[in-house]
Amino acid sequence: MLSDDELLRYSRQILMPKFDVAGQERLKGARVLVIGAGGLGCPVALYLGAAGVGQLTLVDDDDIELANLQRQIGFEQGQLGQSKAEALAERVRRINPLVSVTALNQRLEGDALTRRVNEASLVVDCSDNFNTRFTLNRACVAARVPLVSGAAIRGEGQLSVYDSRVKGSPCYHCLYPEQGNEDLTCSEAGVIAPLVGMIGAAQAMEAIKVISGVGKPLIGRLLILDAWDMQWREMKLARDPECPVCKPS
Repeated sequence: MLSDDELLRYSRQILMPKFDVAGQERLKGARVLVIGAGGLGCPVALYLGAAGVGQLTLVDDDDIELANLQRQIGFEQGQLGQSKAEALAERVRRINPLVSVTALNQRLEGDALTRRVNEASLVVDCSDNFNTRFTLNRACVAARVPLVSGAAIRGEGQLSVYDSRVKGSPCYHCLYPEQGNEDLTCSEAGVIAPLVGMIGAAQAMEAIKVISGVGKPLIGRLLILDAWDMQWREMKLARDPECPVCKPS
């Protein structure tokens, strides 16, 4: 049940006939795990918090550095050296005190990762390395928790949704083999600032669609952005019948 304050705060979302009060109540009841509080994680956390996701858990073991401020819009000059997860969580709380935000200043691995994924309604992957992405994908497939995945480098970004609850849908491993992928980081290749905002905002939108049940999420589809030419392309994704992660037993 939404309070009077919530009805007013979220009125512009509730006004939409397809979304309505029911969609807002689903957001309020959701538990979203965000892995990474950097360029993608900042807009994801800010938009999901502002939109009224009931419980957010933000995970990142890094501290804020000067080079982050060009694109990581959740942080300020005076926060250099602070924990990214804790600083971003506090920013979300200041925007919307009606939501619960937990900061984990650590790298989730093993049983701790498994437990957090199992507790979540949805996971948003805002990480910047393949090892984390593959590990998170395996945990989400095992727990049957939907995963919203995004990536951004240079002037190029991509986005998809992996949901093992949907029969025949692919997982992240169906798209990328675990061997042969080498991480290319922003510190090595560069990234244009608004790109991470565009992909992060799109991840937040996909998360809201999956949670609310409104709209058509990017399940079985990969969206690719060339920001310099401002061209979006869509690729169809099929499940790999031999995928070691999501292959039916």
